[in-house]
Amino acid sequence: MKKLILGNEGIARGAYEAGVKVATAYPGTPSTEILESASKYDEIYAEWSPNEKVAMEVAIGASFAGARAMVAMKHVGLNVAADPLFTVSYTGVNAGLVIVAADDPGMHSSQNEQDSRCYARASQIPMLEPADSQEAIDFVKFAYELSEKYDTPILIRMTTRVSHSQSVAVLGRRDDIPLREYKKLPEKNVMMPAMAKKRQEAIKTRMKDIAEAASDMWINRIEMNDPSIGIITSGITYQYAREALPNASILKLGIINPLPRKLIESFAAKVDRLYVIEELQPVIEEQVKSWGISVIGKEVFPSQGELSANIIAEKVLGEAPKAGLPQRIPARPPVMCPGCPHRGVFYVIRKLGLHATGDIGCYTLGALPPLQAMDTCVCMGASIGMAHGMEKARGRDFGRKLVAVIGDSTFIHSGITGLIDVVYNQGNSTVVILDNSTTGMTGHQDHPGTGHTLKGNEVPPLDLVKLAEAVGIKHISVVDPFDLARVENVLREEVQRDEPSVIIMQRPCALLDRSPKAPVEIDQDLCRKCNVCLRLGCPAIQKKQDAVIIDQSLCNGCGLCISVCRFNAIGRTGEQDER
Repeated sequence: MKKLILGNEGIARGAYEAGVKVATAYPGTPSTEILESASKYDEIYAEWSPNEKVAMEVAIGASFAGARAMVAMKHVGLNVAADPLFTVSYTGVNAGLVIVAADDPGMHSSQNEQDSRCYARASQIPMLEPADSQEAIDFVKFAYELSEKYDTPILIRMTTRVSHSQSVAVLGRRDDIPLREYKKLPEKNVMMPAMAKKRQEAIKTRMKDIAEAASDMWINRIEMNDPSIGIITSGITYQYAREALPNASILKLGIINPLPRKLIESFAAKVDRLYVIEELQPVIEEQVKSWGISVIGKEVFPSQGELSANIIAEKVLGEAPKAGLPQRIPARPPVMCPGCPHRGVFYVIRKLGLHATGDIGCYTLGALPPLQAMDTCVCMGASIGMAHGMEKARGRDFGRKLVAVIGDSTFIHSGITGLIDVVYNQGNSTVVILDNSTTGMTGHQDHPGTGHTLKGNEVPPLDLVKLAEAVGIKHISVVDPFDLARVENVLREEVQRDEPSVIIMQRPCALLDRSPKAPVEIDQDLCRKCNVCLRLGCPAIQKKQDAVIIDQSLCNGCGLCISVCRFNAIGRTGEQDER
């Protein structure tokens, strides 16, 4: 059966057809849909793990136990999972293990831009890179064959454009793969120095064997056309190159670590001028040049951001970009949704003049105008440790003007250890957990605090209050973030304590809160044009000419603007006439 599917759906389908029994992940754009799609297959146990490291460890355990397993994450998630990643390269596998890392060239939804191919080389793990949804299916199935043949985990690199583009794919049947026998093998699976030194030799042999076999693998192909221009490429850049240079000869690589040296040398000998076209780091280019092959690469192509057919045509042929969208598209800055429960918290933080170390989530938007209430954002879970470090560096007086702000999913992901550190090392940080009962930024996935699993099973939700008590926090407040007066009072009180405290701002995400609320409007006769309501940064509140208005089509009816108006000029629709 043929079907139009996302690249991420192709990865999940490939896992299904390959007989995968266990699939794990932590949601992160552009990888999220992989596990959401895998969870729809009854034959696959699929879970949202608390973080990527745990997801990796669960998948490794399943592989050791004899079941084919897959773990998926975005590129920065691979940083979190790097500890088990490097060591499972040493242990190898029992049943096949595939690790999917989705890179984000151009940083569409990420705090940095990194190239997961560097992880493949550093960890000495083979890596494949599909270019469309069909290849996503086929490469995953092939990856399990390689994994079991060579006793190695296999990395698959996705990028945003392949993950989120749709193309036609042929859906096949599921292979009935029986569990492999489980054997107790401490010399292989217990990585102490003596065992690890022996496993280094196994890695060396494995990578040599795969490198020799790579040139004959069907996932690589040569498309010979005009020999005056040759292109070495992989993944999405193959699609760009094919569009920009339809007459060029192309070596499309399916395996990108280790590289198929014999195939590359053979192709290079057939073309006059050879280009390596790859997004981000010159991973392929540097290896090819090290073999004495002359190629053109990053001296003409950018090493940051996404490539495109236009960029390739311009750099190779000297052609001007093709006509299309205007070069300067009007900016549409990201903004928190109308009715977002985080908005009032940031409004009060700024009103009180507090510094806020921030974290990864929708609430990172609190750093933007007009709220401008967040000072830092580095990585998942960093807010608590950074607040602790700032206070230790600058003293308690500075700490009285400082809070750490973190979401519920992010706190569970990697904030708990930071909170333990604050208590253990006698810090005084005030930690604000923005609990909107979901993983909001990536599309409302469940986590241990929501009471539901990825498969939809009801489970006991993690109690954040009891957790904070368990690590030694004595002062814990649960506050409705729409109650601005209480938010302000609690923040004022807690930052003055000479011991750590936790404030849980608890209100469902506006997109999950289905309770009907009447929209609000401004009585222009009462409005003094003080513009205080505009400081909330709500997209429904707009200034047109000299008047401030509320767009009824956008208004969520949360009532925050009613709370901040000192002149009673804002009320719910239909109530104005009753005043």
